[in-house]
Formats: sequence, C-alpha cells, structure tokens
Amino acid sequence: MRRKTIGDQELALLQYIGENEPTSVGEVAASFGDARGLARSTVLTMMERLRGKGYLERQPHEGVYRYHSTAQQHEVVNSAVGSFVEKTLQGSISPFVAWMSEKAEVSDNELAELQALVARLQSQRKED
Repeated sequence: MRRKTIGDQELALLQYIGENEPTSVGEVAASFGDARGLARSTVLTMMERLRGKGYLERQPHEGVYRYHSTAQQHEVVNSAVGSFVEKTLQGSISPFVAWMSEKAEVSDNELAELQALVARLQSQRKED
C-alpha cells in the first residue's frame, strides 16, 4: 500500500524522530520545535498527522507516549523525491538534471554516486 505524501516540514520532523527515537512530544517540541519556532501543540499535531499517515507509531511508556518511525529514512526520502518529481516536475527528471549540472558544490562522493547511478541505468537499459 502506498503511503500518503508528506510536506517538507513533516519530512524534517520525521527525519529528526528517526534519529532520536523513541521520543516523546515534549522532547521533540523542546529541541526540534523550539529551533523552528513551533509551539508544542503544532509539534503534536504534526506528529499525530504523521501517525495517521502511517509514518509513526506510538507506544505508552511510563505514562508518556514514545513515538518511533515505521519506515527507513531512505524510504521516506525516496517517497518525497518521487512525489516532487511527479507533482512539481510532471514526471520529468530533466529539470533536476539541469539544476544538478549548474550546481557548483557537487562533492567527489556525490559525483561518484551520480556516475554509479548512470552506469546502473545504462546497464538496465541494455537488459531491456
């Protein structure tokens, strides 16, 4: 089953929780929320929306709900990128590739990853 899409702020929150799980609303509000000027109620609302979308689960622990993510971080990022390509770029990666070619700050590691990706795509094409 495909999960519902999430926004930029939800993605950042989900990544934060993934790095700090299990965590409570209070803990997230005090670190993630305060740094972004978000009230505790806003953080709670976002966490509950993510739970409703299936990205978070919560378990009671000593009178407080502790939240943890249900997906691996790479799955969440891949989903967000896929949604961006489909919705914003109408399914075409050409604008993204053009942006990457103009970006002056591509590290050696990123360049190696891109070269490996191109090689894998070319190999898949030959198999088809």
